[in-house]
Amino acid sequence: MNFHQKIAQCFSPAAFIHDSEENYQALEKLILEQEIGGLTFFHSRHSAAANFEKRAEVLDVSGTLEKMIALINRYQAISKTPLLISIDGEYGLAMRIEKTPQYPFAITLGAIENHEADLVEEVGYRIGLDMKAAGIHLNLAPCSDVNTNPNNPVIGYRSFGTDPQKVAENSLAMYQGMKKAGIGACLKHFPGHGDTQTDSHLGLPVIQKSKEELKKEELFPFQFGIDNGVEMIMVGHLAAPALSGGKEIAASISREIITDLLKVEMGFDGIVISDALNMKAVADLFPEPGQLEWEAFHAGNDILCFSDHVKEGIEQISKNAAEEEIEAVFNKVWALKEKLGVFDFKSLEMPEFDWNSHSEFQANLAKKYVSVISGKIDSEELKRLASQGKLSHQCFFGNNDTTFSKILNQKYASDITKISIDKAEKVIISLFVPSHKPLNQFGMDKETVDKIKNLAQTKSCILVHFGNPLALKHLGDLADFEAVICGYQAFEEAQEVASHFF
Repeated sequence: MNFHQKIAQCFSPAAFIHDSEENYQALEKLILEQEIGGLTFFHSRHSAAANFEKRAEVLDVSGTLEKMIALINRYQAISKTPLLISIDGEYGLAMRIEKTPQYPFAITLGAIENHEADLVEEVGYRIGLDMKAAGIHLNLAPCSDVNTNPNNPVIGYRSFGTDPQKVAENSLAMYQGMKKAGIGACLKHFPGHGDTQTDSHLGLPVIQKSKEELKKEELFPFQFGIDNGVEMIMVGHLAAPALSGGKEIAASISREIITDLLKVEMGFDGIVISDALNMKAVADLFPEPGQLEWEAFHAGNDILCFSDHVKEGIEQISKNAAEEEIEAVFNKVWALKEKLGVFDFKSLEMPEFDWNSHSEFQANLAKKYVSVISGKIDSEELKRLASQGKLSHQCFFGNNDTTFSKILNQKYASDITKISIDKAEKVIISLFVPSHKPLNQFGMDKETVDKIKNLAQTKSCILVHFGNPLALKHLGDLADFEAVICGYQAFEEAQEVASHFF
């Protein structure tokens, strides 16, 4: 291979599943002409742009998995060297592809009491098996970010929590589970994206902490991973001036942070992958196409993810990088492809998922994380009130056909959703939080939030919260509720477990 071909192995541009035939052909042209090393799959340009446009929704298009399988087969068939296929699926293929198994968010798994790392590893293992069946070699997950800032617009539910030790153990367990399934994984977003208030899709987040503070929190899970043999780390687009000689420069393009700190000081000798190079935290800094790619390579990244300027990037790296540096990076990427079985590519068939096994596993997990987080529930009193027509169930942002609602009606042998609030002595409030992202109070309108708060202050209420627990802060003083159950997510299995408290 010549240097151009070796450098090209570092590139993993975006491949959109729902796209135009014209764009599919343009990507085929890129694969043929530039001989890139891999592709990173995304649902669609629409959903990828949602972050930039401050939207929360994802376009729902059918046949996504079938399309992705067909595209992987199509792109692999024309590539001179088999492509390393990656995806960002922190809670499984479902993060990008409808009608595939979805697993709990990191924040949900972090809520499992008595810290059961083997369960988190099992989640990683199952995610890995699903991905392997769908032709994915590398999952760009898990997050090792410590969620120390409750106003963080981009991490939140993606973090295992606020305790660095717990985050370290859980992210390592998730990583090891995926590795056990035979796919690659990476800890992200180095040096730690948890204590930021800016979304790096939109601008450059800056962490103003001393190096000692960063070591105790942000850097801790990464050092823990390195000490336990983690082989891949993704570097984020965030600045930590204490680590870069006082400069407010994105870690992803900082040689001080990637080479001097991560590789030399922290002893990491694995593969470094950049966060998406189209993100505005770095993309807007370099108007000359290819310059950003060179800066990222020079800083110490081995794989360049979501580059919009592959051809120019290869040219810039070819012009500026030392031969031994290109050789070393190429050897690392080639060895990774060998290890993950990329060169053994065979045409893919549509995978079949064992939905019964998945549901059973989800139910076991839900028993571990669904919990009463404040107050007490007197089930005998609730039965008595229901028999007297004085127990009401009010569902917000959901409907009366939810699994939770149906089970309650069966339990109390009456449709308690039809009991008016005025007649009720006690009200069960089930809240299905519309969005797991904090934008616009997690998708909850002010009028409805005020109604819930007012209800809690005027009636005896039990809140059953199905959604991101960080949304609880918008519901006023939790002491106003007689009890609060946190279901974390609206999975049917979580709803069923929550109903057992009644």
